[in-house]
Amino acid sequence: MRVARVSGRLSLLVGNGAVDVHAASDGRFPADPDAVFDQWDELREWAGARGNHGAEPYSRDQLGAPVLNPKQVFAIGLNYRDHAAESGVAVPSAPAVFTKFATCLTGPYDTVQLPSDKVDWEVELVVVIGRRAWQVSEESAWSHVAGLTVGQDLSERAVQLVGPVPQFSLGKSYPGFGPIGPAIVTSDELADPDDLSLICALDEELLQKGRTRDMVFSVSELIARLSAVCPLLPGDVIFTGTPPGVGMARTPARYLTGDTTLVSAIDGIGELRNPLIAK
Repeated sequence: MRVARVSGRLSLLVGNGAVDVHAASDGRFPADPDAVFDQWDELREWAGARGNHGAEPYSRDQLGAPVLNPKQVFAIGLNYRDHAAESGVAVPSAPAVFTKFATCLTGPYDTVQLPSDKVDWEVELVVVIGRRAWQVSEESAWSHVAGLTVGQDLSERAVQLVGPVPQFSLGKSYPGFGPIGPAIVTSDELADPDDLSLICALDEELLQKGRTRDMVFSVSELIARLSAVCPLLPGDVIFTGTPPGVGMARTPARYLTGDTTLVSAIDGIGELRNPLIAK
């Protein structure tokens, strides 16, 4: 199942078309994509039974962020060994957790304004929670996942690193600093949801390439460790970390500029194409 926000409405993507879920279900499910997660299992059952009937053409310009108002947004730092190495730090023995504020979330094709000349890129696999998870085991963790999507954890490095302690949450939460999409894809759509190829490019230049099998902490371990401390709620979002190749770690350091397009893609899920403009 692929669930998206099409013209602001909860939709299933089937083939080359989209099904308006609220209309097709005669109001059984909400029109607001953020309001469906408490009915996620019911939605999957309904979607599986109806097939492709009623799909209408849509354009990518109609696609918004599949989640815009999660109660919690978690993010994981240094979750690939090679990224930890390029950052000059040891591989963490426990997940390095911070937050991105929900107002940073934006759509897969939305334009992002760069607030400075110190904005960095980080392509990431993003997990969306579908069932409340509280102190769950690794073995049961995937049963609490609604699906996966593509994310870009944009970072203003000067703000992130200023002060006596790093300000990760602030530096990573400017408007537009959390593009996600184009859809939430359930794990059964993927041959191996724990081994996905992900890339980041600027226009046609490849910046990052990795596989999620190389994460230090897998999706299931992240859910188990996070839920050991606080409940994960339906609709919550987890940015799971980035592979090597970020701009800050280069010599000399390199950052994003306007009049370019940042491309973030994960095989089997889709891609983001976010035009960048300078302030």
